[in-house]
Parts: sequence; structure tokens; C-alpha cells
Amino acid sequence: MEIENYRLVKKAIKGNKRAFEKLVQLHYERIYRTAYLYVHNEEDALDVVQEATYQAFISIHSLKSPEYFMTCFTRIVIRCSGQILKRKSKVVPMSDEILSNLQGTVNPNMEESLQLLQAIQQLRENYRTAIILFYYYDYSIKTISSVMEIPESTVKTYLSRGKAELKKFYKNEEDKCHG
Repeated sequence: MEIENYRLVKKAIKGNKRAFEKLVQLHYERIYRTAYLYVHNEEDALDVVQEATYQAFISIHSLKSPEYFMTCFTRIVIRCSGQILKRKSKVVPMSDEILSNLQGTVNPNMEESLQLLQAIQQLRENYRTAIILFYYYDYSIKTISSVMEIPESTVKTYLSRGKAELKKFYKNEEDKCHG
């Protein structure tokens, strides 16, 4: 699979539109998930995927190392997500009423996942990016450093601080339940 991916990227760099289309199809779920983790909304995530795909297509010829295709694509998705978030002046959080209606139909694992997503949403953007890339996508610290264009030591700091913030969030939630 990896060799096939490499060949597709090489063809796409040379201008093969079908190869690029196949790459997007192969990685669509991952691209969409990354966008959704940032914008928290299906319509905006689809907009991000569309814009990021366009930007990746028009700039793929400048990709020097085919093995970094997904790293570059992820960077574009993150940048497009940030642009959409900046454009949105109002963020409407889920109301308690909607959440209470969901709780009866949601299984416990889903509830925990929603709680984790809510906690991650509250992190600073840099912490959130590092946490998502490290824990959701198993990117190495070196790769995250490249995607975020920051030193590896800064990535480690963001991960450490992000985890500390998440622990604080869960501690506060636990205190609410028991107090």
C-alpha cells in the first residue's frame, strides 16, 4: 500500500489528475476527521476538505519529497480550518437541553468520546493541534514539528501543557459530579 501511495504521489506531482484524485479518495476519511476535529461541524469540515484539496492540488507540483504528501496535506487542512474558524464570528455551543436529550440515547463510550472532544475543543489551538496529531494520528514528535513548523521541544511542551489542561478539565468535571 505504501509503495502504491508513493507512486500515486509521484504521478500527481507530474500533473496526473487521476492520481491526485485517487490519493484524495484514499486519505479522505483522515482529512475529513482532521477538519472536523477543528471546526466541530459537518458543513464547515466539508468546506475545509474542499478548500484544502484545491490548495493541495494547485501546489502539489512544488512537493519535493513524495513521502511527505500527507504531512503537507495535513498542514493545509489545519491552515484552512483556522481560516474558517477566524471567519466565523459566532460560535454557538451545544445547549444543556440538547445535551440532556442526547444522553438518553447515547451509549457510554459515545458519551465519553463527546466529553473528550468537548475538552479538546477548549484547549488553545496549539495544544489542540499537537494533541490531535500525536494521539489521534500517531504522528511522531518530529513529524508534528514539521507540520506545525515549530521546534520539537515546543511540540513536547504543547503536548505536556495540553495534557495538563485536559486533566484539569476532567478534575473539574469530576468535582461537579461529586460536589
